[in-house]
Amino acid sequence: MGLMSKILGGNNSHSTEDYLELDLDDFDTVSGDAAMEVHIAEVAGQADAIDIKDAVYDGDLVIADITRLRTEDRTVEHIVDELRQVAQEVDGDIVQKGDDQLIVTPTGVKISREKLGRD
Repeated sequence: MGLMSKILGGNNSHSTEDYLELDLDDFDTVSGDAAMEVHIAEVAGQADAIDIKDAVYDGDLVIADITRLRTEDRTVEHIVDELRQVAQEVDGDIVQKGDDQLIVTPTGVKISREKLGRD
């Protein structure tokens, strides 16, 4: 399973121990300050949406795990609506991947609705 599959795929709940730490000396990396960071978030309730909103307003991309929320709960709808409004306000984008993840982007970042590598 590739790194992006670990981040974006799978039905299992993931923790920080599930991510592979790469030796950055083996790769070309951004020198200095990066223009944007990618945050991984777990959403268990309404309070967690505040941190996601702050990150997007700051110009960062967020991948949020919403598996802890019940899909029939109105809390999910409320959080998704709030994050959709934030994406709209900053001219970003938002998609829900399956029942378990939301991806919210800042200004100028669009999420393709087509998968790569699949015919």
